[in-house]
Amino acid sequence: METSGDKPSPRVGVGMAAVDSIVYIFAGRNKDHEELNEFYALDTTNGVWKLLSSGSESPPHRSYHAVAAHEHRKQVFTFGGCGKNGRLNDLWCFDIANGVWEQLPSPTPESNLIPRGGPGLVAVRDHVWIIFGFCGHELSDIHRFNLDEQTWEEVQCTGEKPTGRSVFGTATIGSKIVLYGGEVDPSDQGHMGAGAFSSEVLVLDAYHLSWSRPDVSVEGERDPGARGWYAAAAFGNSMLVYGGNSDSNDRLDDIFVLSLEE
Repeated sequence: METSGDKPSPRVGVGMAAVDSIVYIFAGRNKDHEELNEFYALDTTNGVWKLLSSGSESPPHRSYHAVAAHEHRKQVFTFGGCGKNGRLNDLWCFDIANGVWEQLPSPTPESNLIPRGGPGLVAVRDHVWIIFGFCGHELSDIHRFNLDEQTWEEVQCTGEKPTGRSVFGTATIGSKIVLYGGEVDPSDQGHMGAGAFSSEVLVLDAYHLSWSRPDVSVEGERDPGARGWYAAAAFGNSMLVYGGNSDSNDRLDDIFVLSLEE
């Protein structure tokens, strides 16, 4: 797509989410390893970029955070990541109608929601979910924020609990939160190396608070294999997986679609 307008500079570790025909992109890290905090919108109907906020009008600078959208409420959320002075555990909301960021209440010490990078972030009904992440080791905890009551809680789920992981993709299909892959053991080279990646498909039922592992078949020559650091998006009852990093430290440029029943 040819684009124009306020184009973002090259960066890694960004967060993206879409509402209707607009893709929202927040923050990241530039070639000089500096954290950023610009917030952009790309109108996919005409290819025009617009800078919506930066500096003091945006959440603090960060990279390797998470971004999610709530289609019904017309809001964009960002959580955590690597800030200028360490990992973060703050949650922010951008209201599309009034064009303003708001920091939501901070987690209480009792919530055990420690700062982290590479988490999963999804909005389901009246909750924003924080799933797993990395804090020097892989995390396996789940938390959610109630948008109506403005309260945090740690979530305990039934079923076979997955091992801790980070830098995975998510897709929301009805009340199901789908996770694929991710890093389950970090590389001693940090972001430059490949740790151990998973190839599991995991489903978290946000209504019944239960984990399951669906049987997955393959159409075509191969499945996506173990990977992390990839881009993911939901459409209909499917999850799209693009690119990422393999466990042999290869940068990938393939596309797969996982179809699930709601």
